[in-house]
Amino acid sequence: MRKILSLALLCLIVLSSCSRDEDSYVVLISKAVECDSAWIGVANNLSMKHNAEIVVYEESPREVLDQLRELYPRYVAIVEKPENIGRDYVIDMHLMSRDIDEDIYADFFWGIITGYDAEAAMRMVDNSTEPLVIKDAVATIMELNSAKWFDNYAWVDDHTRGLWGEKRGRDAEIRTDTITKEQVLRKFTDIYEAYDPDLVVTAAHATQRNLEMPYSLGNLKPRDGKLYAEDRFTGEEWDLKESGKRRVYAVVGNCLIGDVNNTKESMAIAWMNGSNAATMLGYVVTTWHGRNGWGALKYWVTNPERYTLAEATYINQQDFLHQQNEWYPSLIDERYPDFEDSEFEVAPARLMEVLGREPSTDELGFWHDRDVVAYYGDPKWDVRLQPVDSEVGYSVESAMRGDKYVVTVKTFDNFNLERMKGNKFKQEHVLDLPFSYIFPERLSKPSLAEGQAWDAVVDENFVLVYNAEFEPNSIYEIILDVK
Repeated sequence: MRKILSLALLCLIVLSSCSRDEDSYVVLISKAVECDSAWIGVANNLSMKHNAEIVVYEESPREVLDQLRELYPRYVAIVEKPENIGRDYVIDMHLMSRDIDEDIYADFFWGIITGYDAEAAMRMVDNSTEPLVIKDAVATIMELNSAKWFDNYAWVDDHTRGLWGEKRGRDAEIRTDTITKEQVLRKFTDIYEAYDPDLVVTAAHATQRNLEMPYSLGNLKPRDGKLYAEDRFTGEEWDLKESGKRRVYAVVGNCLIGDVNNTKESMAIAWMNGSNAATMLGYVVTTWHGRNGWGALKYWVTNPERYTLAEATYINQQDFLHQQNEWYPSLIDERYPDFEDSEFEVAPARLMEVLGREPSTDELGFWHDRDVVAYYGDPKWDVRLQPVDSEVGYSVESAMRGDKYVVTVKTFDNFNLERMKGNKFKQEHVLDLPFSYIFPERLSKPSLAEGQAWDAVVDENFVLVYNAEFEPNSIYEIILDVK
């Protein structure tokens, strides 16, 4: 009897140390979706997939904040018509995601599911049911040119005009060549068709209505929910050829392309509809600093086997929320004052008022970037990059040990501290990364245990360690108290 009671007590301790319903999921919908027979089917499908409760708002998700506090979900998906989604909608969702409890961090992973019509939105839900490991990719950036994550990869370069390259085969060599400026747009659409990528990554000039090739050498544009190419030099047009394959679109450096702009005739909707992007990440404003988009990519590519794209996006935002809070905590919930022509007058003046001095570029840029990247898709979708076997330098495990929650980091012989910090990837936008870990279950009021020397940020969903000077062939423990 004594053994049975001890076992029961142990189970109670473990259960009470983790928040209730650690995988709880809520589907948010507007009244417009609820009253539309086609769109409510999307919400019902998603709800059944995740055993999720559906919560209805009239015009704004913020209306149901108290209900979300009561439900306390770890995942929130918004099913909404494109006509109701714009820049301010995304910004307010970021702010609201931090309003569930008293700390400054986002309390749930979230994403928006939408589409040209209900059928397209349903396809997003269906396409994110089974996990996806990214094998093939196409890009308009040079930062991924090692191509070490991909079996097949091709790009047109945004640092050298007319340069392009490709790799065919996991262990194949990268081949580069040059083309004329008139050939760049055609080359991109050709490699898009030939490689039929799982992942597309872009960074160049863009708006809600167009994506320019590097150096403005032609455009992709939306039309009737699909993408077409428009040649800058000849005026010729042709459709982007699609296979119907599900994709991920990471718009890490483009202005505005993540803004649905309250219309289904936008670039974001065309990528999700015609190009079958089951997940899309993109800016809803003009971007110049880049911490949010490039930071998400940096966390993803430096933790390819550890983080889904939604997780990388989430942990990046928590990292720079912490850094921003160190600079000016009074502004952590204040909206950036202006994204229009006067932003470089209004925002610096406000920061100078708070700081008592001229703000740095990072101090201003972090505020600008904080709430302006949208994640479209199911936030629980398991979509990851392939690991680079030679670079898997450590493992992380976590478990309750008595009344403590212990995160154990084991480094291997090939561990490289600089690689864990991000290997200087896009260092001009994102500095060295801390050690990061997202708990497999949400913890209840975690904090560093007494005697721990880690410079750490601990929240119910994650831990960030800023003095993790790990060495090879070592074991480290981050010990947490939980309530």
